[in-house]
Amino acid sequence: MTKSRMFRLSLVLGSIFMIIFIIVFWDNGGTTQSYLHTSYTRPVSPQKTEKPPATIRNEETAYMADVDEFLDMFLNSSMTKTNNVNERTAQTLPLGSSRAIVASLEENVRGYDWTSQDNKEPLDEEMQQAARKETLRHFCANSSFSFATKHRTFDDIPNKELDHLIVDDRHGIIYCYVPKVACTNWKRVMIVLSQSLTERGHGIPYRDPLQIPREDVHNSSTHLTFNKFWRRYGKFSRHLMKIKLKKYTKFLFVRDPFVRLISAFRSKFLLENEEFYRSFAVPILKLFSNHTDFPATVSEAFSSGMIPSFNQFIQYLLDSQTEKEKPFNEHWRQVYRLCHPCQIEYDFIGKLETLNEDAAQLLRLLDVDTRLQFPPSYRNRTASSWEEDWFAKIPVAWRQQLYKLYEADFVLFGYPKPENLLED
Repeated sequence: MTKSRMFRLSLVLGSIFMIIFIIVFWDNGGTTQSYLHTSYTRPVSPQKTEKPPATIRNEETAYMADVDEFLDMFLNSSMTKTNNVNERTAQTLPLGSSRAIVASLEENVRGYDWTSQDNKEPLDEEMQQAARKETLRHFCANSSFSFATKHRTFDDIPNKELDHLIVDDRHGIIYCYVPKVACTNWKRVMIVLSQSLTERGHGIPYRDPLQIPREDVHNSSTHLTFNKFWRRYGKFSRHLMKIKLKKYTKFLFVRDPFVRLISAFRSKFLLENEEFYRSFAVPILKLFSNHTDFPATVSEAFSSGMIPSFNQFIQYLLDSQTEKEKPFNEHWRQVYRLCHPCQIEYDFIGKLETLNEDAAQLLRLLDVDTRLQFPPSYRNRTASSWEEDWFAKIPVAWRQQLYKLYEADFVLFGYPKPENLLED
C-alpha cells in the first residue's frame, strides 16, 4: 500500500517537474526558426539566413510541437487544440526574417485621395516602417506626453481587453484588428493562414480569403484570441502570451482617427443595422433629440427618417456618461485601447492610407505572398478630404474636445493635428 502511494506521489511530482521544465525551456530557448520574431518589449529584426530545405522542414516540425500540446495533455484542456496531429503534416510555409530596418523620415502627409497611386513616387518601405515604429516608441517613452493606460504594464491589461489580438500559431503571427481599418479582409487572411475554418460542405481549409463568408469572418469563435487563453491554459495563460509576444510577428493597421469616426458613423448609422439601431441609435436619439417614441425596427426608423445625425453622434462620444455606462464600441474605441501599443511593440504598422503597398510589403515579410494575396479593396471609402464637410456643423469647441479624446491615436501613429478643424 505504501509503495503504491509513493509511486503515485512520484508520478505527480514528476509531471509537475516536467511542466515547469518545458515552460522554462520554452521561455529561455524556444524553438529554432528563421521567423520575423522580436521581443514584446524591444523589437529587433534578425538578418535572414539561408538554410537547406531539410533544416527548414525540421524547424517547422519542431515549431508545430508547441507547448500548447504539452499543456493540453497534462491539464486536460477542454478546448479543441489549435494545432492537432493532422495539422502537423499539412503543407506550411515558413516565415522569413525581415531585412535590416534603418532610421528614416516618415511621410508627412495627412489623408489619402483614394485615386491611383501609379504616378506617385513610392516611399522606401523599410524607411517608412522604421519611421512609424520610431514615432510610436518615442511617444510611448516621452514622459511629457500622457494618456490613460499609457503607464500600465502588459500584466495590468484586463483579460477582456485582449480580445482583439488574433493568434496564428501555424506561422507565428499576432494581428491586432481595428474595426474600420480593413479588418474584415485581414481577418480573412488570418483564417487562411491559420486554417481555422473549413469550407462549408467540403471540409477543407479555405485557400481564397474572399470565399470566406462575412458572418464567419466576424464570428468570435472563428479566431484564437488572447482573451481565450485563460479558459485554455488557466494560470499559465499570461506566461504563454508573453512567450508568443516575444517570438511571434505582431502587426496592426491604423487610420486617421477622425476619418475612422466618419466611416464608423456611415456604416453603423446610415445603413440599416438592427443591432446598432437598438443598442446605439435609439439611446442617442433619446438623449439628443426631441423624440420620445421610436420605431420598433430599423427599417421603420429609416422610412420615417428617424436616425441620429453626425452631430448627435459626436455629442454621444463627448458625453461623460457614455463611458460610465459602458466602454466605447470597438468601431469607435481608440486604437491605443484596442491594441495597447505602449505595452506591445509591433513589428509592422500598416496604414489604411497606404493599404495596398503596406499589405504587399507585410505579406512579403511574412513569406506568404506566394501563397495568397490581400483581397482587393473597393474604392468607395471615406476620404480624408471629406473631413471639413462632415465637421462643418460641429462646433469648434466640440471638435477640440473630440481631438483630445483621440489625441493619443493621432500622436502615436504619426497623424498630424488637424489644425484646420480645430481653429476658430
